[in-house]
Amino acid sequence: MNIIEDFKNSFSRTGNGLNQIIIINVVVFVVLKVMQVFLTLSGYSDIYSLCTEYLFMPASLQNFIYKPWTIITYAFSHEDFFHIIFNMLFMYWFGMIISEFIGSKRFISLYVLGALAGGITYLILYNTIPYFSSKLSSTVLLGASGGVYAIVIGAATLLPDYTFYLLFLGPVRIKYIALFYVFLSFAQSIGPNAGGNLAHLGGALIGFIYIWQLRRGNDLGKPMHWMAASFASLFNHKPKMKVTYRNPTSSFETTKTTKTTNEDISQAELDMILDKISKYGYEKLTKDEKQKLFKASQSANI
Repeated sequence: MNIIEDFKNSFSRTGNGLNQIIIINVVVFVVLKVMQVFLTLSGYSDIYSLCTEYLFMPASLQNFIYKPWTIITYAFSHEDFFHIIFNMLFMYWFGMIISEFIGSKRFISLYVLGALAGGITYLILYNTIPYFSSKLSSTVLLGASGGVYAIVIGAATLLPDYTFYLLFLGPVRIKYIALFYVFLSFAQSIGPNAGGNLAHLGGALIGFIYIWQLRRGNDLGKPMHWMAASFASLFNHKPKMKVTYRNPTSSFETTKTTKTTNEDISQAELDMILDKISKYGYEKLTKDEKQKLFKASQSANI
């Protein structure tokens, strides 16, 4: 089994953003863990600490200005097994909803915007609220939670009555799951993981704003779409092919082109379909509505 080839295939396939983000997080976690074990056993744990300084986001603004890239790298870095397991599970469960209904490229955009919003919220509040001043120099931020909360709240804003069946609780609408976790993060924003919970709230806010603006026809993730497409192209070097046909009864060579006859679904139509799903379920859609939803999701993919 060629693991590297499997990874390349995952990044070369279109509409695979959810798996791509999970793979990046898992690979970074594994690499960090292997480094931590070997360097610690070899007596070079300081080297591992130096490496993480360039991945984790410092709370101190004075330190951050020398490591501005950490506002992205922190969102792909984990040290604790349970931390990454729960983050990836929540990302998968709620990310499936985002990817299915508004497309893979918007899932990636929402994750990255959530990470940025979480990092900015953490940075601003730690440097402006006196309560955090004593912890400023020693606190760093890591983990995908800011992006994950953007995905969770985005899914709950998009389809608030979508139902998950939870162990011991039975059917629960995702809007209540989202509200519970937002309140939990707010309540723990003065606890030992205050920075992480502040990042959760920042990610949650951008998740709501992103879907709210998308319903109004404004896609806040357009710059991210270009970046994601550029990254994916690194794994896809297939040559472009142009197929021509010669008419045997004519001396003129013509190029075969295809043109879709179906008009793109409007944002208003998409909103109506999504509202119907949230109220009555996917199975209540007509055949025509299912086809329109499918075409909309395909056009949203990278």
